[in-house]
Amino acid sequence: MLNFLKYVLATILGLFIFFFVGMLIMFGIVAATASKGDVEIAANSVLELKLDRQISERDPNNPLQELGFSFGAFSSTDGLDQIKAAIRRASTDDNINGIFLNMGFVDAGMGKLEEIRNELIEFKKSGKYIVSYGDVTSEKAFYLASVADKIYLNPMGTLEFNGISSEVFFFKGTLEKLDIQAQIFKVGDFKSAVEPFFLDKMSEANRTQMNSFLNSINDYQLQNIAKARGKTYEELKNISDNMLVRDAQDAKRLGLITDIGYYDEAITFMKEQAGLKEDEKLHLVELKKYKNVEGDKESSSSKNRITVIYAEGDIVDGKGDENEIGSHRFADAIRTARLDDRTKAVVLRISSPGGSALASDVIWREIQLTRKVKPVIASMSDVAASGGYYLAMGCDTIVAHPNTITGSIGVFGIVPNMEGFFKNKLGITTDRVSTGQYSDVPTVSRPMTNFEKEVVQREVNNIYEVFTSKAAEGRNMTQDQLKQFASGRVWSGIEAKERKLVDVHGGLETAIEIAAAKAGISDDYRLRELPRAKSLFEGLLGDMGSQVKERAVKAELGEMYPMYKLYKKVENMQGMQARMPFELSIQ
Repeated sequence: MLNFLKYVLATILGLFIFFFVGMLIMFGIVAATASKGDVEIAANSVLELKLDRQISERDPNNPLQELGFSFGAFSSTDGLDQIKAAIRRASTDDNINGIFLNMGFVDAGMGKLEEIRNELIEFKKSGKYIVSYGDVTSEKAFYLASVADKIYLNPMGTLEFNGISSEVFFFKGTLEKLDIQAQIFKVGDFKSAVEPFFLDKMSEANRTQMNSFLNSINDYQLQNIAKARGKTYEELKNISDNMLVRDAQDAKRLGLITDIGYYDEAITFMKEQAGLKEDEKLHLVELKKYKNVEGDKESSSSKNRITVIYAEGDIVDGKGDENEIGSHRFADAIRTARLDDRTKAVVLRISSPGGSALASDVIWREIQLTRKVKPVIASMSDVAASGGYYLAMGCDTIVAHPNTITGSIGVFGIVPNMEGFFKNKLGITTDRVSTGQYSDVPTVSRPMTNFEKEVVQREVNNIYEVFTSKAAEGRNMTQDQLKQFASGRVWSGIEAKERKLVDVHGGLETAIEIAAAKAGISDDYRLRELPRAKSLFEGLLGDMGSQVKERAVKAELGEMYPMYKLYKKVENMQGMQARMPFELSIQ
């Protein structure tokens, strides 16, 4: 009886807390929604861009963002689309004098970085200024800051300018300690995603490809910075290679920054530009507020549409979640665009390292069917490699940034043999009864026989042949020509264009322009976005539980959290994978 009463009271308390929190959320939603489109910007204001949160392709449209809440699908990220739109709006907003880049670290991939930087360059054509300030400025942050008219660095601050690198973790030793054997199946000397499981350092092939595309990206960025700062590429290459910037004084002496100064000094400069007195306040408008400013109304009443389909994340079988490219969900999105008479062209915006070969092929098929009736253009963001390239290769035209990571045309599979781990580490043994000799295939509780290994390798080979055959057809090459650039090798956007794996250098807007031209509607179209964004309550309630769990795990593991993410990614891999070296992080 006492237990019963305890559970009843606990239930009542839980309902009360849920109701109370729910009311707080609803009040927040009402307040945030009411402010949309009703934000006034004072004269002589400055748009402040901190860019200190992860940047995704699309704005999560979190109505509680200004209140600091992040629930379910409404993650605490900034959308590349909202950042670009804000910069464009600021260029014509009479109340905005300039942009203040108040940042130290930028959490964005190279493609997104390029699009933001290009928008800032366009902004300067309006005659308005850009000021940058940093206590500590990372390599990525400086790539953006380099276009600024005034670049302030704290007198005690640091500027990272020593080139880019990528570190790969290897788990061979861990698996040996656990008595787990990774049974590897792959095609391509450069298909290095499986190397961490059977090597303790990079293969020469992987070192070669990483050296190649990292240097390609680094050289491209140095050339752009040189142009912005009035330097030569050779000067900056020497500074970077020899790490000549050790402190703020070095950065100023070498011409990378314009001023050594504190935050208040950057503010004082912008006050002077606005004609404000020292005791007057400078109005800094944050991105989360400025995105609620009523922008120009859609001028076109056209019935013609260009549908932009955002494909961001790992490619997985089935529906997938909001951070994945689920084969069913994205096949449906492409099918919807194909059957929509008002959609005259499709742009597939890809930011993916790949994933399931089967899922990639399911989506590719829908792209092919759509291509028969209307133009389909691929726009590569940070990365469109392996399965990501599988999607792009089926499009009419492929657009990529010079620093996009792409290629990695190859396939792999991993079947762990955990017999030793079960028996020697856990004291677990297994036995089985089967109706056929191979009824238990695949299994992780025993080593594979030579015959079973041959079967799996044959499947990997067949998928690779299909992959390269379809890629060759899409790129108007012979299969032998295509294979020269395959074998799982990763390329930069510059390298890929030289090898005709990519057609045009540019961003999303370039892809949209090409799509409009091919459809014959260059001056008469509107944009539509798919997949459909989650509704308010779908976002709040959809995966709130999993997000709470994720945060708890992250807080508990600390610096080991990235390792946990890698483990979960491997655990979720099903079937053959068309994936680049996973978790490639360029610093």
